[in-house]
Amino acid sequence: MASEAGAEGPPGPVCATCGARASGAEEAALARLTWTRGSEGGREVWTCGACSRRHLRSIEGKLDSAWW
Repeated sequence: MASEAGAEGPPGPVCATCGARASGAEEAALARLTWTRGSEGGREVWTCGACSRRHLRSIEGKLDSAWW
């Protein structure tokens, strides 16, 4: 018999800004499509959709000028 954690799949992302969690396999899969993923200090960080919208200008300001 499989454990519950194994049946759910890998854990979903956690918002680095507000701490929101994508729990459950379906919600985690959706979060990986709709949340913002970044890299800080060599580690992967996730930002939920609400925080991404709230802090869009700050996120854009961190992009290299090559993006523009």
